[in-house]
Parts: sequence; structure tokens; C-alpha cells
Amino acid sequence: MSKVKLEYIWLDGYTPTQSLRSKTKIVKEDFSGKLEDCPMWSFDGSSTEQAEGGSSDCLLKPVAIFPDPGRKNAYLVMTEVMNPDGTPHPSNGRATIDDPDDDFWFGFEQEYFLWDPETSKPLGFPAQGYPSPQGPYYCSVGATKAFGREIVEEHLDLCLDAGLNVEGINAEVAAGQWEFQIFAKGAQSAGDQIWVARYLLERTAEKYGVSVNWHCKPLGATDWNGSGMHANFSNATLREAGSKAVYDEICQKFAPVLKEHIAVYGADNHMRLTGKHETQSIDTFSYGVSDRGASIRIPIATVENNWKGWLEDRRPASNADPYKVAGRIIKTVKG
Repeated sequence: MSKVKLEYIWLDGYTPTQSLRSKTKIVKEDFSGKLEDCPMWSFDGSSTEQAEGGSSDCLLKPVAIFPDPGRKNAYLVMTEVMNPDGTPHPSNGRATIDDPDDDFWFGFEQEYFLWDPETSKPLGFPAQGYPSPQGPYYCSVGATKAFGREIVEEHLDLCLDAGLNVEGINAEVAAGQWEFQIFAKGAQSAGDQIWVARYLLERTAEKYGVSVNWHCKPLGATDWNGSGMHANFSNATLREAGSKAVYDEICQKFAPVLKEHIAVYGADNHMRLTGKHETQSIDTFSYGVSDRGASIRIPIATVENNWKGWLEDRRPASNADPYKVAGRIIKTVKG
């Protein structure tokens, strides 16, 4: 048998948006494939904005493991960054999640643009000017409407083969814009899977000479849609409420902490949350049934199920850290 490759994945300390980093550890042929058998590792934090050169070691603590279908005899190991004394590093968003019993379930809708590095525009955009206005691209098919499908399909297969709980994909409103959705029972697991899926997308697009643009409004002040990472969430109370009053009470908890949520909902989100393109203004909080222009949407399925279901926070940007988003939502709902 061949030795086994473990790809340790972590988030760096860059601000305001962290980036993915990874490196490969070779282990013995008899590696079990279990998380508990993944050793702690370290890296040079001075090269990732996470330590000073004179004391540069940071630790990588494995938190989730998945088969790596893109490499032979390999696994993907999601890690969180720890200080040398074993405490969470300040850049560690996963450590902000207070959900020890996995009461909170999260479904993230991750939007992104496939980006042509040569033109600095999305796939499907001409080198000069713009393609036809948005409208026909959403959930589209055809060479003049859907751009980069081969990348998206390959990415989907890799995610499924890795055991990620992807629940769907679709072309989005703008040309070159796509989305995948991931659900997990447990906030940390949902964050782990989003980050590993982002890693696999970056690595897949890399093969095609294409980059992934996670910015929430990469086309600036134009009439083209931005990208979000809508956070669908529930806990036992929401799943079992059976009462509109309970939903009103929970939604109203979000109003006084609007700024605290926006602070962790992604960089440059003011460019996206304008009150247009199915968004609420960044400085306003609202909620409503089936209202995609609200800060929080109450899905019609929740209402029809006798007010037993979930809520959708539509404000998180595509470049937000799902760990920090989940951590803030949980803190607010717990009150």
C-alpha cells in the first residue's frame, strides 16, 4: 500500500477577509481515516499574519476529516488555529460558536462568481462592456447563459464523493454566478463543510485557469447582483414552536444587535445590502413571511407547517466566515 496524504486546511489571519491555506502531511500506510488519529501539526504564523517572526509557531488542531476524491490515498483535514498554549487563536472563528449539544442546525447558501483572471470579469462577460442584462441566467441552461458549468459539475461530484452534505446547486442571477447549498445538524459541522467545499472549488477552478471571486459585490455599483451566503437556521424551539408569537419574539431579538451582526457578516457588505436586488438596507432591520427584501425571511414552508421550521438571515455576504455568522446568530437567539 501507498502512504497516505493528509491535506491540513486552515484559515489565515488576513483582514478583513481570511483566506484558505493548506499543506500536505504524509502518514503511514495503516492510517485509520479517523479524526482522532490525525496528529496536531504546526505552521509558520509569521507568513499568514498570525504570529510574529520571533515566535512564529501556530498549532493546527484537526476538527473534521473527509476523503479527498481528487487525490490518491488522501484525506481533507479541516483544522482550527490554536496558540502554542492550546488556546484558540484570535483568528479562530470556529471557537466563537457556543453550541455544545448541536441544537442549532444551519443551511448555508453559498453564492460566488467564476472569474476570468485575464479579463478580470466573470465568465461569460466580454473583454469590453457587458453581456445581455441579467434575467435569463438564473437556473439557466445553454452556452449563451450558463458559463463554467464543467467546473461547477466537477466540484459537485467532488463534494459528494468527499461526503459533504451538499443539498443542491444552481446558476444564479448574474452571468458567471453560481451557488451551492450545504446543510448540517450542528453549527461547527456546517462551517467545516462550507470551508472544505470552498477549498475544493478553489482547487477545481485552479485546474481550468479560473479563479473564484467570493467578494459580495465584485461588479461594483452596477445593476448586477451581488453574492450572499444566506444562513438558514433553527434550534429545537424554532423546529417545535407551533406559534407565530415565538417566531416574532426571536426575530425581534435581532433588531438591537444589528451592528454586531453586520460586523461579522462579511467585508464591503454595504455595497450589497442596498435595499435593491433582494436585499434590505444595511442600516435597517426587518423580517417578514416570504420576504426576500427583508433582513430575515420567514419561509412560507415554516408557516404552512404550523410555525414549525426555520428562519433565513439573508444578510451574510458571500465572503463571510460561516463560523462567525453561526456564532453570532446563536448568541442572539440564546439571548
